[in-house]
Amino acid sequence: MEPIDPRWPKILSLSVHEFRTPMTVVAGYIRMLLKDRAGALNDQQRKLLEEAEKSCGRLTALIAEVSELSALEGGTATFNRQKTDLNAVVRSAVEQLPPPVDREVHLDLQLPDGEAPITGDSTKLAQAIGAVIAALRRELVTSDRLVVRVLRRSHDGNVFYDILVAENSAIDALESEPLDSATTFDEWRGGVGLSLINARRILAAHGGGIHAPADGGKARARIRLPAT
Repeated sequence: MEPIDPRWPKILSLSVHEFRTPMTVVAGYIRMLLKDRAGALNDQQRKLLEEAEKSCGRLTALIAEVSELSALEGGTATFNRQKTDLNAVVRSAVEQLPPPVDREVHLDLQLPDGEAPITGDSTKLAQAIGAVIAALRRELVTSDRLVVRVLRRSHDGNVFYDILVAENSAIDALESEPLDSATTFDEWRGGVGLSLINARRILAAHGGGIHAPADGGKARARIRLPAT
């Protein structure tokens, strides 16, 4: 990996500050209008302002992601590392997913019996795993069922967990792929903000990573984390 230009995190941090200030003002005025502080609103005006408020919320979330990326790139992100159960982390990731926007997608969790011990920041790991699941869920085309399968595996003397995410018809093929056949996961996907970019860095900070299947399938991925 090429060394990071030290100016890059500073530029991100400055951008966050410059965007956050006017966004706070705009969001504040919208909330005031919705509370009828400037007079009563008709139904059409209220609907337009509610849509504007939703967009402000999305922009605020994106600014928070830029702030997190700045900390991850600059090496100032903090991690509360402790022994935890990966099964509980994956469940938390799924529970925190926002509802699908345009259609119902069923998530099938296939977890190993007992605990799956790892060491890491459970909150940040749930955030990273959830970002991958959310991104693949929105990319399902021919299926309405996404499988999340956790496996304990070993390779070249290393013991780790594979978190396989794929539609139901592809999950077994993904599991049977050679452990060293995965390729680089495309984190530059539209519609997900910077969540995948931050997720890769969070997983890398835990000694893991996100990999794409060797067959190039889009709505599938494998997340790898070292076992304790």
